[in-house]
Amino acid sequence: MKQKLSIIKIGGNLIEDKVELAAFLARFAKLGGPKILVHGGGKLATKIAAKLGIASKMIGGRRITDAENLEVITMVYAGLTNKDIIARLQAFNCNAIGLSGADGNSIRAHKRPVKEIDFGYAGDVDGINSIVISKLLAANLTPVFCAMTHDGNGQLLNTNADTIASELAIGMSELYETNLHYCFEKKGVLLDVTDDNSVVTRITSQKYNELLHSGTIADGMLPKLENCFHALNNNVQKVCIGRPAMLDSKNEIFTTITL
Repeated sequence: MKQKLSIIKIGGNLIEDKVELAAFLARFAKLGGPKILVHGGGKLATKIAAKLGIASKMIGGRRITDAENLEVITMVYAGLTNKDIIARLQAFNCNAIGLSGADGNSIRAHKRPVKEIDFGYAGDVDGINSIVISKLLAANLTPVFCAMTHDGNGQLLNTNADTIASELAIGMSELYETNLHYCFEKKGVLLDVTDDNSVVTRITSQKYNELLHSGTIADGMLPKLENCFHALNNNVQKVCIGRPAMLDSKNEIFTTITL
């Protein structure tokens, strides 16, 4: 029987709120068993880019990454945000190690081909180095991945953090029973974005198509749910979306994604 592995992705608004971030990291540190944390940092990257006079552009919930934005993203994701999270986790006695996909050749990707949209230096994941990552877990280290990968030829690539979390859950399922949790500031997927209590507690493939066609699901939630179903279709045991309390509270309402 495979050991359970939790892959948890934390959303940008939680990262921006220092109080909420501290509460999340304290909860994450207490989780039993092997675990992996994935984070982005897009809002901070956008703010810092603006201070530097660099424009940021999003299409369909995904960032357009030109050369200048790639430099900012590398500084923010792999530097400031990642190391801040690592230091905070150490304070909670969680022996974390900060990584990009280039570290240990852990996440290889390719530059997204130009079709209708040129996403620039955006990466689509090719594979996960489950052996290297499992060695870190076996050493009782907690990997904390930022939203960056590499192509094996010296090029760093900006990669959607939801996608990285999904691909980690899929890749690590060879060795573990993997569960995937997307944590952000909302209770889950909402029928009405202005009503925090309008949570859809269970979304099947059929329900997803209904919500998509009605326009209920849009913007950043689109790639998130695409990654959820991609994970479930590739050996991931469980996928949930909601507030951090869903990790350990029996009373928390959240969204469970099923096929």
